[in-house]
Amino acid sequence: MQQQALSPVHSPSLSELEPFGIRHGFFTKEGGVSDGIYASLNVGLGSHDDAEKVLENRRRVAAWFGQPPERLATVHQIHSTDVIIMDDRYNGTRLQADAMVTATPGLILGVLAADCGPILFADAKAGVIGAAHAGWKGALGGIAENVISAMISLGASLENITAALGPSIGPASYEVGPEFVERFVTQDPRFERYFTPSTKAGHAMFDLPSLTTQRLLNAGVRAENLAIDTYPDQDRFFSYRRTTHAREPDYGRQISAIAIMET
Repeated sequence: MQQQALSPVHSPSLSELEPFGIRHGFFTKEGGVSDGIYASLNVGLGSHDDAEKVLENRRRVAAWFGQPPERLATVHQIHSTDVIIMDDRYNGTRLQADAMVTATPGLILGVLAADCGPILFADAKAGVIGAAHAGWKGALGGIAENVISAMISLGASLENITAALGPSIGPASYEVGPEFVERFVTQDPRFERYFTPSTKAGHAMFDLPSLTTQRLLNAGVRAENLAIDTYPDQDRFFSYRRTTHAREPDYGRQISAIAIMET
């Protein structure tokens, strides 16, 4: 099987940590073996893609980090705010959660998304990393803050944590109804700033990336938003909302991953 080139997007802030042993990538659709609506780097075990192709795609992601596929840790994502601490006891079981943290070198933390916000975290000084799948439920519920707390429990320091929000659905593509807006504004009236009127009466455009980034900043960490909208970028990213609008039967998932490299 011919190896195609993977083409992950990189965070400038996290890339600064590579000399200190932190490697990361917000992977695109490119470089895999899936075809059709899943072309080509679909890593979603929950999709209806051929399972062997999905496993080969995951193997390629792990190999990009110089590791075998069993070192790629993912979870069964359920739009929660739950965080799991991963270590050398990881055996491939996908527990229900939406974020992970680790201080174990060589263990790759990967989160899947197709519009939701992938967040990668690192404290290079302490040797602690994290990864979170943050859709609107996670962002509203505080998944970013929970990851930060879990990293601190492993020895990270608030002032040394860098977080980057990768490709996710942008404010120009995320239209929501009035009940959605009410849910956010009821929790915090200041959240109203993340909604602007849409062309559809009573609806609004939601800036989920800005909300997520601001919550990271408010938590006291260095935060970066790559500001890449998955919806219009059909060549590089899967998008659940785009698939729904196109009435396609299923969709692939891209992965965002981070690891402490072994020395």
